[in-house]
Amino acid sequence: MTTATPPGLAVATRGLTKRFGSRTVVDHLDIAIPAGSVCGFVGPNGAGKTTTIRMLLGLIRPTEGTGMVLGEPLTNPAGYLPRVGALVEAPAFYPTLSGRANLLVLARLGGIDAGQVDPALERVGLAERSGDAFKRYSLGMKQRLGIAAALLGSPSLLVLDEPANGLDPAGIVEVRRLMRSFADDGITVFVSSHLLGEIEHICDHLLMIQQGKLAFQGAVDDLFATQIAELLARPEQPEQAAALIALVEHAGHRASIAVDEPPGTLAIDADASWAADLNRLASVAGITLVHLSERPRRLEEAFFALTGGNNGDVGAGAPRGVE
Repeated sequence: MTTATPPGLAVATRGLTKRFGSRTVVDHLDIAIPAGSVCGFVGPNGAGKTTTIRMLLGLIRPTEGTGMVLGEPLTNPAGYLPRVGALVEAPAFYPTLSGRANLLVLARLGGIDAGQVDPALERVGLAERSGDAFKRYSLGMKQRLGIAAALLGSPSLLVLDEPANGLDPAGIVEVRRLMRSFADDGITVFVSSHLLGEIEHICDHLLMIQQGKLAFQGAVDDLFATQIAELLARPEQPEQAAALIALVEHAGHRASIAVDEPPGTLAIDADASWAADLNRLASVAGITLVHLSERPRRLEEAFFALTGGNNGDVGAGAPRGVE
């Protein structure tokens, strides 16, 4: 094992595996996270994302495999954790203390200069509410205070596990803006989520897993370059969507309900060259199409194409599960 992370990488693993009894949760992951990037870590609930993050943070030991974080081996988390900020699951703070007082406690416990508290609060937009009790914070404010806590110590790597979980649209946009600004300052951001649509907006690198195994790793642009366009088709009567899916699949193509489209719209694994055939097949089956077009794949559809199926836990509104 070398004593440095490969050049240009903040995190690198080889064969990272975690088993709990006979159950393999993470299965031989080879991870390469570019330094200074916003790297999205995506997959269905239960895919192994949180378990992987816990191994990288030294909270649990791998069953097999090796890895390096910021130039130090996973076997020596004390060597890199002082340069890592993390928000894993819901942030825990003293409810009756103010936001600022909570951060001062964390700074004292971590041996961090208390002078870093106010800049962290300012960075996440909580300076004006820093004197309010934590219990009076909204969910979005609580998440931002958790991110402020992760910023204490001026980390080189920021690990965020589902930072937008439960937030309203305005809160999601704010967290998205924060993550992008961190990368602009040279901090590597590793963010896990099952909300693929949000990851698509902020990340320049992706790590996709399915059932603990690697499905894709690389630049976002590289992912879409490997995916053909898809057809969007909408029947005049939305309730005919199921019949149209059956028709499409009988013809040898995959189809699913399209993301962020009008009710009944299908995303079909085919390009524009099959549009005329689809229109004729639908007409013969008594289905009138009121919309038929080609579009590039969204991240959700690209994920489903890579993993060979759909999963209700991945999308815009999926509930969070235990991994």
